[in-house]
This record gives sequence, structure tokens and C-alpha cells, in this order.
Amino acid sequence: MNLPFSAVVGQEDAKLALLLTACDPRIGGVLLRGDKGSAKSTLARGLAAVLPGHASFVELPIGATEDRVVGTLDITAALAGGEKRFEPGLLHAADGGVLYVDEINLLPDHLVDLLLDVAASGVNRVEREGISHSHPSRFLLVGSMNPEEGDLRPQLLDRFGLAVDVRTPADPAERAAALRRRLAFDGPAGELASGFEAADAVLAGRLATAHPALLPDEMVDAVAGLCASVGAEGLRADLTICRAAAALAGWEGRDEATADDVRRVAPLALAHRARRNPFDPAGLDHQKLADALDEHVGAAGEPEEEEVAEPVAAEAPAVAAVAAPMLAPAAGRRTAAAGPRGRIVGDRAPSGPLRSVAVGATVRQAASRRAADPQSAVVEVADLREAVREQNSANLIVLAVDASGSMGARSRMELAKGAVMALLQDAYQRRDLVALVAFRGEDAEVLLRPTGSVEVARARLSELPTGGRTPLAAGLRAALDIAASPARAATHTPLVVLISDARATFAPGGQDASGAAWSVAEEIRRSGITSVVVDAEHADPGLGASRLGLAAELAEVMGARYIPMSELTPAGLGQLVRGYG
Repeated sequence: MNLPFSAVVGQEDAKLALLLTACDPRIGGVLLRGDKGSAKSTLARGLAAVLPGHASFVELPIGATEDRVVGTLDITAALAGGEKRFEPGLLHAADGGVLYVDEINLLPDHLVDLLLDVAASGVNRVEREGISHSHPSRFLLVGSMNPEEGDLRPQLLDRFGLAVDVRTPADPAERAAALRRRLAFDGPAGELASGFEAADAVLAGRLATAHPALLPDEMVDAVAGLCASVGAEGLRADLTICRAAAALAGWEGRDEATADDVRRVAPLALAHRARRNPFDPAGLDHQKLADALDEHVGAAGEPEEEEVAEPVAAEAPAVAAVAAPMLAPAAGRRTAAAGPRGRIVGDRAPSGPLRSVAVGATVRQAASRRAADPQSAVVEVADLREAVREQNSANLIVLAVDASGSMGARSRMELAKGAVMALLQDAYQRRDLVALVAFRGEDAEVLLRPTGSVEVARARLSELPTGGRTPLAAGLRAALDIAASPARAATHTPLVVLISDARATFAPGGQDASGAAWSVAEEIRRSGITSVVVDAEHADPGLGASRLGLAAELAEVMGARYIPMSELTPAGLGQLVRGYG
């Protein structure tokens, strides 16, 4: 049994966003951002349970294909009788209910685009593989994500109606209350379970009759002034606030939305529409919003008392709005390229090993052949068709930095740190990932695992250790292991950037330090991974005639591009790396 919606402790802003979207689906989807285990999926499931009728709850797996989502050709019908029949997908099953996508930031962009388009139109249209079909698909889209794993593209964030930060309670008393409620609910059925189920029944009854209230013209003017004042781009924020304020008034049984309604929903609608670039502070400038609300909407009045679940269960929490962070669309996308994943854009006869079967095209070919010869095999090798897919290209950039105690260590680390942040500014708008390896002493350390999150990078790069010998082989090995990871191979093109003077002074087991490093460099060349060597020796002004030129030799062994560090700034390195995308 699922924990009832009313039984979730806290998370009042998330509950409000979900209920308002249920009152008026035109508000758009709800994005829940925050910690794992903070009741995001529980709330999404609970919402489906309080929707009118027998609403479905459909969870979209992170590895779902486009066929599974939108529907495809019914293979059985095609092979048995040559009939082109549509086999519904998840969007059909979600009609009238809730479609929940956990880790939506890890879902391929084209599927997120598709979900948002269907959620806005209420119709799923399929034109592919000889199928032309459409069906109603009206659902409430709820997405959840952990921002530390990378954000959605700004263009996609802007299309969610409301966004809420969902955090694990920091107050020990609130955490204990959540634990007791969960434990009690999981135990023998009793008054607690029945009380909250009754509270959910009250919510369901209210949702069945709730409808948006009237929004006076003066409130429309106030919302427009507010959104212009905070710099919201486009009109989606304005529309969302207007619709959410009207829904809130209707939810509370009032005929007309007021300034207080606007004040309560504005933070939820602006939560993902004000941050101009990834280096802006995460979170809402509360004072700026408060000033804008005072100027355009009016001074705050006394808060009204909520009564979402109180009539039935005294423990059931009330619903209130809490401020959340803001974000605006930014330009910049990868160009589309052929790849093993992504949307199907065509099919072809395979010219080598078959990588991905175009099921519909294969079935059509087989059905056409069998129509002329019914006694032939169901499917023959000649019937096979390969799917031609298109995906947005993305990079995995692995920076390997010499953090040993030789001269210039500080400048090397500053260059690496600046390059990471410059690259992440671009990755914020695309799907690039950046990793950082530092090597010193007797080993290499992965300071930053592949990420597109500025927040994670900023925390990891606050202090970069330096000193000790130079285990160059270990640094190259760690970079190669990350770059060649099978988990990233299908979606990201790796690039290794080494920042070092290439003076290897340590290798384990008594190996020759330079020989061990050159051996790994050859592996990188044989792997076909693109690489760049930034020669840090040229950044050490005290070397004079004692320069050894080892970095240039290493670059040749790696098959890498060679660049003196003296020619680069952090921003310049970022631009250089982007040139390989």
C-alpha cells in the first residue's frame, strides 16, 4: 500500500504545486528538485490516488525507448496478417492520470521535449514506420531530479509550469515525525492509516469539484509588471502565475483571485526562470522578489489559514507555499548527429553488423514479402532493417592535472580550475560532462567525477592539493579509465586534456617512471580517444635553458595536440576544448 498524499510530513510547497496543477492542468508540469528519499515519488503516487476517477500512475523508466513511450507497430498483427495496427505506449496508459519521470534530467533531451509537447497539447501523434495515429493523452507530468547530477537544459526547464525544491527535513523533530508516521503506516492497519485515507478522500472530493476562479484584469496587469520587474523571459512565467493564482483561489472555494494568491504562487512559478547562467547563485533573491511583489502586486496581507486535510485527520499537514529558486532560457545546443541512441529518423539495409533493429521497417518488409509468398519464413535475413538514429552530440572532457610539487604547480591548478568552470558554463546549456583528475605523490585522485553540475564542481574545487612527486603514469591511467568508460561511450565523445610538464618521477613497483607513462600514452593513442597536452614547462619562467621538452614528446606518443601553457588562459582552454565538440 502506498503512503497517502496527506500522510507525507512537510513538503508543503510541493503539495501545493501538485494540487494546483491538478485543479488546472494548463499550469503545466511540476518539477521536484532535491534529495533522494525526500518523498518525491511518494507525493507523485499520492497525487494519482486523489485525482477524480480511477486515475492511472505511470512511471517512465529512465532507459525507456521512444517506441515504448509513444507506441509503435503491433508486430504480432503485422506478421500474422500483414495488418498495420498501432500498439499503444506509456503515453496512452498515462491518459487521465499522472506520468512520473524520476531523474528526468538524465532522460534524453528528445524524450523530454516529446513529453512536454504531449503534456501541453493533450494529444500523442505518431507518424513513423508507416503508422499515422493519434490518441488523447491528457496527464499531469511530474518530473523529479537531483541537481547534483546535472540540470535540465534551460529551454526545457522553462516549459515546466511550477518547480519546487524538495529537501530532507533538517529539523530533528520533523524527521522523527516522518519516521514515526512511516513506521506506523507500515505496521498493522489502524487508525493512522484509515485517518489519512479519509483525508485523501476529502482531497479527492475537493479536486472533483474545484475549478479556477476569476482573475481580475488588475491582477493580470500586476503579474505582467512583476514578471517584467524580475526579468522573466517570455510569457510562460506570466501565464503560469495567472493560472496558478486562479487555481489557488478556486481550490480554496473563492470566486476571485487576489493579490495574496499571486504572492503565494509567484515563487513556485519563478523557481526555474531567473538564473541567467550557471555561475549565478542557486536560489531566489528573496528580497528582490519581495520588493517586486510589493511594488506591482501590493503589500503582503495576513496569511490565511489552510484546511487541506484538517477536517478528517488532525495529523494531516496543511498546504502552504514556500519560496523556491528561479531560471531563464539560455541559448546553445549541440548539433544533431548520427549515433547508437536517440530518436529514430529512418531505416536502411545494414551494411555491416546490425547495431539496432528498426522493428517496424523489418516487419513491413517481411509482411510485404509474405503477402506474395505466404509459405515463406516469417522473417528472413534479407528483411532486416537497421534503425537510423539521431542524437545531440555531447562531450566527456577529462582534465588530468599535474599537482606535484614542481615549479608552476599553482598556475597549473588555477588553469585547470578555471577551465572546469568555463567548460561547465557551456555544459549547463548542453549535455557535456567534465571530470578532473589530479596526480601527485604516488597516485592519482579523481577530484571531480563526470558531472554537468556547477554546484558540485564548485564544492569539489574549493581546495586543490599540490606537492610531492609526479606519478604521471597513474594520472594518465585514471584519465583513460574515465574517458573509456563503457557507461558513457554511447552518449558522450571523450576528450583527454593533460596539463603537465611530463617529468615523470614515480611509478609503482620500481618501474621506470617515464617508461610507464609513455606506455599509457600509447594506450590512449590506440584507443582513438582525442587528446590534448598542455605543456606546463613553458609556464615555469625559472627553467631557462634547462627545459627538457618532454611534453611535446609525450603528445606525439599520445597522438595528441600539443599547446604551450603560456599561450592559454582558463577561458582560452575552455574555448579550445569546445572546439573539439
